[in-house]
Amino acid sequence: MLHARPANRQLWKRSSAAPHRARRESEACPRRNADAALDRDAGAASSSPVVAAFKVFQQELDTKHDKHERLVKISRDVTIESKRTIFLLHRVTSVPNAEDILKEAEVKLDAVRQKIGQIAEELRGEDLFQFHRAFTPGIQEYVEAVSFLHYIRHRGLISLEEINARLVFSTAEKVDPEGTAEEPQTAGPALTFQVTPSDYLLGVADLTGELMRMCISSVGNGDIDTPFQLSQFLRQIHDGFSYIGNTGPYEVSKKLHTLRQSLGKVEDACYALRVRGSEIPKHMLADVFSSRTALPDPEEGVV
Repeated sequence: MLHARPANRQLWKRSSAAPHRARRESEACPRRNADAALDRDAGAASSSPVVAAFKVFQQELDTKHDKHERLVKISRDVTIESKRTIFLLHRVTSVPNAEDILKEAEVKLDAVRQKIGQIAEELRGEDLFQFHRAFTPGIQEYVEAVSFLHYIRHRGLISLEEINARLVFSTAEKVDPEGTAEEPQTAGPALTFQVTPSDYLLGVADLTGELMRMCISSVGNGDIDTPFQLSQFLRQIHDGFSYIGNTGPYEVSKKLHTLRQSLGKVEDACYALRVRGSEIPKHMLADVFSSRTALPDPEEGVV
């Protein structure tokens, strides 16, 4: 009897281990069945026309998203370079020879146009308004910079046709890494970019703020005639926007309030020059007008 205990213990271990093995096998069977079912579904899905159609939709959406991101980056570069051009143009009121600054501004705007050419290349064969929100901030800033330069040169407002006429891009020669030019290929249709009327209007509306700053800078440098010229010019722009009314884009009505503020500040400066110009020394005029423009507008927030 004493020698039979080990044999009974081994039998007990085998009998107790058997249910665990059976349980593990029963749990593994559903997993294998599920994996097999997934494999069958994957094989069926690969041949399903619905799944194939949705894969095409996925590729189209990914391509559109990538193009949108590229346009946003290019528009950001256009905005930065256009702002730098505007900052440069503000120096014309404080230098004896403004022609050098104007030529430098032209060079900067040529570089900006090359960026816009990249936008036109991205939009080749695409609907412009489908991606309009991606690049409209940069185009508005470019219109502001170009119109500011045009006003300094010609004392007038550049037209939409003149802006679009300079946004025609031809196919340039390709250059290989060694630096030798390849043979020019047959010239195809010229690549163009058309600024929309809404972007043009919004850019001109932003121009009024730069003209107001130019007015204050001119007064500080002893230029008494420029503020009156700017006042008449801003009044004409304001009258033009008033004709549009509520029929234009929604953003125009929002910027119209800022336009009225800029016009009011320039008219206040002209009034002070006409009435008190002889009483205030020229070197103090800029400080007086800067303090006036810093005062809060009682009608601010009223559209």
